[in-house]
Amino acid sequence: MAAPLQVSLSTFKKGAFIMIEGKQDSDVFFLIKNGHILISKEFKVEGEQDTNLEPGDFFGLISCMSGHPREESAQAMAETTLIEVKSNQFGALIQNNAQIAMKIIRSFSARLRYLDKRMTEVTGKEPVEDDPAQLFPIGNFYNSVKQYNQALYAYIRYVQYFPDGDSVTDAKNKIQTLSPLAKDAMNPNNASGLTKTFKDNTVIFCEHEIGNELYILQQGQVKITKIIDNTEKTIAILKPGDIFGEMAILDNKPRSATAIAFGDINVMAVNNENFQAMVTSQPQLATKLITILSERLWTGFRQLQTNLLKDPIGKLLDALLLEVEKERIKIGKVPYTFEFGPKELAGMVGLSPNEGKIAFSELLKNKKFKVLEGGKKIQCLDLEVLQKEVHIAKNKEMREAARAKKER
Repeated sequence: MAAPLQVSLSTFKKGAFIMIEGKQDSDVFFLIKNGHILISKEFKVEGEQDTNLEPGDFFGLISCMSGHPREESAQAMAETTLIEVKSNQFGALIQNNAQIAMKIIRSFSARLRYLDKRMTEVTGKEPVEDDPAQLFPIGNFYNSVKQYNQALYAYIRYVQYFPDGDSVTDAKNKIQTLSPLAKDAMNPNNASGLTKTFKDNTVIFCEHEIGNELYILQQGQVKITKIIDNTEKTIAILKPGDIFGEMAILDNKPRSATAIAFGDINVMAVNNENFQAMVTSQPQLATKLITILSERLWTGFRQLQTNLLKDPIGKLLDALLLEVEKERIKIGKVPYTFEFGPKELAGMVGLSPNEGKIAFSELLKNKKFKVLEGGKKIQCLDLEVLQKEVHIAKNKEMREAARAKKER
């Protein structure tokens, strides 16, 4: 039997603030029953606009589910009635209303795409090549290092996607050669339905492959890898309860990494067709997925804010504050030691080694900051000072931007 949903109704007069950016009162999110809400941010990123919400829309979910401070403010633009839902009631809400979960996921998908695009623009990095044709060179890489399961998987997928591709003849020849050498490359014991079994060293999905499922690891371990500079890098080792491949259910884009069974494993495979059944039968899993996406969105918006700052010292300070916020450290007159040095900090915000060295030398003029262990760690002696310095830097840039806009 579904758990009873416990919510409350609140009415706000025109002009009243429901949420204030930066506040820690984030254990509740809101659904609009009637009225209108304006969503705004004090520290907007370039191109970001205030948003008007109407009945049926929701807000406050990212901070509520991630446990971080509010990332935006909400003000009633007319007398407005809101349905207030506490974070511990989210599972009951979506169990009774699976369509709300899908609406949330589609909204998060759009926001994540926006973040990816903006971060690519801001950092000047080349966009990730979402091209399934890359499966053929990936197969070549794995073949060269004698990882035949992975190579055969990539070649087979390439032929499936590109039956008339430029390299299809070469791929078919390699499939014929590798088939006796690879074991369970396409995992023939894969069961249908929600639960699937993969044998050790079986590819679950390959980077650049088009995806339509996310996975919840139930038993065993999964290795997440990516080929960078012609080397396979291990990004993570996942444990039971972890969710992976979630972006596929959001936007059906090619995979950004490869997932390989690290021992025999059981997973729950969720796609758009069975997502509603999963929400109804196991709302805690959908809750975990949306919590993961909320954390990713909150962190992504904060990273974008940091990278858009023009002052190099402001960038460094805000990157430090973001690390504190990510760890949910309570801000106070307390010290905190960061497990990285000035060089790594500069890299986080896109500064060259020389730019980072100059900016950090200026930062160290504030005696509340120190370098420890020969440059391996950074210490802030007072987190309140760090937070204050970040606000000063952001407010200065806001004033300069407003003045420049006025002068145009």
